[in-house]
Order: sequence, then C-alpha cells, then structure tokens
Amino acid sequence: MLLCDEDLARAIGARRLIIEPHEPQLLQPSSIDVRLDRHLLAWPHGGVIDPAADNPMIPIDMADNNGTYPLGSGQMVLASTVERVTLDATLAARVEGKSSVGRLGLATHVTAGFIDPGFSGHITLELVNLAPRPLLLHAGMRIGQLCVFQLSGPSRWPYGSAGLSSHYQGQRGPTASRSHINWRTWPTTTAPTEGAAS
Repeated sequence: MLLCDEDLARAIGARRLIIEPHEPQLLQPSSIDVRLDRHLLAWPHGGVIDPAADNPMIPIDMADNNGTYPLGSGQMVLASTVERVTLDATLAARVEGKSSVGRLGLATHVTAGFIDPGFSGHITLELVNLAPRPLLLHAGMRIGQLCVFQLSGPSRWPYGSAGLSSHYQGQRGPTASRSHINWRTWPTTTAPTEGAAS
C-alpha cells in the first residue's frame, strides 16, 4: 500500500520513517520530495567499466562552481540526496523522478530506485542527462520524490541484517558500485533447449 500524506506524517512521527533533515513543506500528496546534495561522482574518460572490478570515480564538489554542475548531454554522474533516510522493517520505498526536471531531460535513476525495509543512509542517485545540450544541476534543488509502501508484514531479514550482502547500509553521500564485492556468476546454458529455434 502506497502511503498518503497523512500516513507519511504519522510514520515520521512514530519514527518508523526517519528523514534527516526533515522539511515539512516537502511533503506531497503521496510522496516526500528529496533534494540534491552538492557532492557528485563522475567517470574518468577512457577504459572499460567492469562490474567484477572496483571502478574508481572522480569526486566533484558543486560548491567549487557556485553550487552548480553542467551535466553534459548523455553524461551520467552519481549523486545523492541531502536527506538521510531510514526505514523500519515494515516499510519499503522507491525514489522516482520529478516531472519538472524530467521534462528537462534529467533521469533521476537508471534502475536502482528501490529501497529495502531496514535501509538507513543517503540515497545514491544515477543522474543521466537525456537532453541534447548540457543541463545545469543546482545543489539543494528538488531532484526526486520518495514513495513509501507499507509491507504486508514486517520483513524477517531487513536490509543490514547479519548474513545479508547489505553493501550500502549506512552509506554517506554518493556511493560507487560495490558489485565487485563477493562477485560471482552462475552457469549459463550453452546448447539450445529441445525444440528451440536455432
């Protein structure tokens, strides 16, 4: 069940949902707006990105450019929310884009919009400029909206539980991929299955 504004306010009041810092004016009918922090991570030029390896990124502080960053057409950077978000074991969430910035060609995330119950940390965003020219990012701007869902029951093993690969629990600021940690692949079928077209 998607929480409405009154349910979101109750969840915050009961500390089932913690948003720090919390600005009441960011509460929407069925979501909470989140803002863009000033720190970014960008890819260096050249080379190959390998999910099985550590892929270093270049830190950028928008404070060095009057609180802005010109995101090039087709460029992707990692960013994060100003807000630190904590969900209890009964809540999950999604980060979605804002219509106003989407209409300018800015995608807020690539595929990583889901937030597990038990997560605590800043939300890393994968910002991509789909517009045909550079798009100016502003630190502190509204960048997305947090939609919160009530689970059918509390999660038995919330994110961060012992034994889970909760690589991003407690993350601060934009956090690069940790897919190389405990990396593995599974066997794949090498021959066509019976009756499959060749």
